[in-house]
Amino acid sequence: MHPPERRWNHNIHYLPVLLAALPQRCERALDVGCGEGTLTRELRGRVARVTGIDRDPALIALADAASGAGEIEYVCADFMTHAFEPASFDFIASVAALHHMDEAAALARMAGLLAPGGCLALLGIPHTSLPRELPRELAAGAVHRLIARRRGKWESPAAVVAPRRTYAELRSLLGRALPEARLRRHLLWRYSLIWTRPG
Repeated sequence: MHPPERRWNHNIHYLPVLLAALPQRCERALDVGCGEGTLTRELRGRVARVTGIDRDPALIALADAASGAGEIEYVCADFMTHAFEPASFDFIASVAALHHMDEAAALARMAGLLAPGGCLALLGIPHTSLPRELPRELAAGAVHRLIARRRGKWESPAAVVAPRRTYAELRSLLGRALPEARLRRHLLWRYSLIWTRPG
């Protein structure tokens, strides 16, 4: 089993993209769909108050066991219905969780939980559109094999749900939901979205 600090997979590979979006002044952060807490623990090293939420009790138990007592608040609940205070977070992050929810509704809820000037940073998974995206698939496969041969690939215990929307569909949806957001596609089957709530 890989030690947490040496784990690698496609999500972990792009965590620096999300962490780079942390506002300079950030007192409270939320990790939506936190799983076993990889990103949540990274955030706790940079932010005073961090909450991770996931509806899987087994994952919350793993996350809680891997964190220092009282360091992070973990909530086992449905993000869409849990009673968070509006505009109460300076930073909201989410990794490979948006496609588990109704995307438009989840984005609206995340936006509503951000304080003015707060930042939303998420990493998502698009559905691959073949054969049109075959060249990208081949390039991604080659890069994946090179990195995985050197570092191995850690398999998260979180449930796997196949993404429904292509990148083009997501770009259209995200453009309507958060038109000022910065959307970027990454080679290893991921995209990132960074959006700052007007202050």
